[in-house]
Amino acid sequence: MNVYNHEIINNESIKKYPIVSAKKAQTLSCNLLKGDILFTPSSETPEDIGHSVVIFEDLINAVYSYHIMRFRPNTKINILYSHYFCNNQLVLNQFTKYATGSTRFTISVKTFSEIKVLIPPLPEQQRIAEILSTWDEAISLIKNSIKNLKARNKGLAIQLFSNKKRNHIQLSKVLIRVKNSLTPEPQKKYRQIGIRSHAKGIFYKEEVTGLSLGNKSVFHIEPDCFILNIVFAWEHAIAKTTINESGMIASHRFPMYKPLGNILDLDYLLYFFKSKKGKNLLNLASPGGAGRNKTLGQSEFLKLQIPVPDLKEQKYIAQVLETADQELKSYETKLETLQLQKKGLMQQLLTGKIRVNVK
Repeated sequence: MNVYNHEIINNESIKKYPIVSAKKAQTLSCNLLKGDILFTPSSETPEDIGHSVVIFEDLINAVYSYHIMRFRPNTKINILYSHYFCNNQLVLNQFTKYATGSTRFTISVKTFSEIKVLIPPLPEQQRIAEILSTWDEAISLIKNSIKNLKARNKGLAIQLFSNKKRNHIQLSKVLIRVKNSLTPEPQKKYRQIGIRSHAKGIFYKEEVTGLSLGNKSVFHIEPDCFILNIVFAWEHAIAKTTINESGMIASHRFPMYKPLGNILDLDYLLYFFKSKKGKNLLNLASPGGAGRNKTLGQSEFLKLQIPVPDLKEQKYIAQVLETADQELKSYETKLETLQLQKKGLMQQLLTGKIRVNVK
């Protein structure tokens, strides 16, 4: 996974990994030298062939998997430049193109040697590496900020929902099941929704005809409801419906509930079940083994008791958590923008479309 994650490999980075006997792990032990490049020559998909890492320091008696192929450059290459050009999409596309296999794909040493890369003069290599490393530094800072914000938001939710003095109310007392069933017309087209796990919200499926739905039990979506996937509720497959889903449908696996507005705020309810405490309750109401055998019992769900402060406090809690979420999303957008910028730069700089002037 060090290779697939394109990690910087040096003596410090590998200390955190435990040493396993070569006999047990079927590994190779040798001296890896600064500048060596490790590639993945096989994988279950052709797209995963050719991923690489560069060794940034001499590693004595290093152990690496026999699934990895080592190459040593026979010409002078800036070590940081080699880190970038090996993971350039143009190079990876060549590996994908030449991969052979069916259930498992591989590429031969001979074919590896025929992969073409652009190696400009050393000063230009160094300048390209400096430019791309600037983006990497910015990306790293944003990633650290995202990590810290996620930890902060998690702690904030625990703090806001942990008041033991609050009244706890059974969900059956404050939720109304919404069940707008329909009989699909054979020639009419319908769009179904799905719910991503890990509280990542609703997504839309491709349109299908009523005929293709067959005898499937489906329902119209109503806005402003709490909705969940009973098969993966334990994995946080929960969401809030909006006006955007009006006219769409969902199967019987996606029950919808509307909170009593004078007692329970919808956003508060959603944020509660997004929290660790809420997830634990969903897990309790989902008996069985992992995966599709761990289905939410809807009667058990309605028996759950959650903390319900007065409406003013509920709205305040939801607003605080929404503000925190928006800040996190803004950093995630920044990260996506920087990664796209870096990808574009790599495409230009590592293919020779743009040459760097070196004084």
